[in-house]
Amino acid sequence: MSRNLKRTMYIILSLVVILFVVYYFFTRQEQMGQVPSGLRLERMSGTATYKNGAFDNLSVTPSLSEDDNYFNVLKNFLFGKEKRNEPTDEIPHIQTDLHSLPLDSNLLVWFGHSSYYLQLDGKRFLIDPVFSGAASPLPGSVKAFAGANTYGVDDMPEIDYLVISHDHWDHLDYKTILGLKNKVKQVITGLGVGSHFELWGYDPKVITELYWHESADLSPSFKITATPARHFSGRLLTRNNTLWASYVLQTPTAKLFLGGDSGYDTHFKQIGEQYGPFDLAILENGQYNKSWKYIHMMPEEVVQASQDLNATKFFPVHSSKFSLALHPWDEPLIRVSKEANLKQVPLITPKIGEVVYLNQNQLFEQWWVGKN
Repeated sequence: MSRNLKRTMYIILSLVVILFVVYYFFTRQEQMGQVPSGLRLERMSGTATYKNGAFDNLSVTPSLSEDDNYFNVLKNFLFGKEKRNEPTDEIPHIQTDLHSLPLDSNLLVWFGHSSYYLQLDGKRFLIDPVFSGAASPLPGSVKAFAGANTYGVDDMPEIDYLVISHDHWDHLDYKTILGLKNKVKQVITGLGVGSHFELWGYDPKVITELYWHESADLSPSFKITATPARHFSGRLLTRNNTLWASYVLQTPTAKLFLGGDSGYDTHFKQIGEQYGPFDLAILENGQYNKSWKYIHMMPEEVVQASQDLNATKFFPVHSSKFSLALHPWDEPLIRVSKEANLKQVPLITPKIGEVVYLNQNQLFEQWWVGKN
């Protein structure tokens, strides 16, 4: 063997070792979370959709559509993104003082993507908060749009119930969860996700983990029920070792559907028939693509889902903060508004930080129109 060939082999071997070491230590960072074990794993193993170490959906749900593959997806992400994938203008927003909002007002405040705050009959709820400015563990990647990350942990009042739909980075943010630890009274999440919270210092006594159709009585006349979604979970390469969920939230005066990530399927109709009607459905609308149509709805399907749920009105979220797909940043709102108008389905489209009074009929401007 020649000296140059040996040198090349040593260089390649050294690079492989270095990459392995980097990967090893990277995946053992606390932000990656913790694999469920012990009694939690026993409980997971006893559920209907946990098989061979992973949860499954109710319907067959391929990661990619049958006519696509991961090579094409990667190629499109690298070279096929729309020029308007991210806005050049600052996202319009309002900086509301949440601490000063009267607690007897039923309201909603959206923070972009899938993060929002609810006040309902004297209780405060915070759903899927991501305030770190990024939706990825890789430094400098998937950064929030300008104007879309003006709220942080310090802006949050004391939270009665922190609700987490699943453990993906754009829904379960390590830095945010750490910062909220002393403000949160109770955590509601899917089965298995509590393992992350325990690793991050949360008292197991404040963590409630639910399987689909399991309910928790939060306080007199307050009840939350985990319901199915068509999606997946995982913090890095390991998939589906925690549960993803939507929720039915019943209060003394209102009933809401909190969607979480989901592809379209018959579960919306079933949830509507079993738990509806709903005063408001909050549904994920954005970061979609035909290649992964089974795990994220197209905007037109979002409107149909709201009808399946028998919702009086719906709020499309999962857009306007992060670029996780190939479509123009404003396309989700353009398409969902057009379809809702065509089918005469009421929807709400507040700016980030705008107060939505749930007991009033507000008019919302199409704030994304004319933005680059």
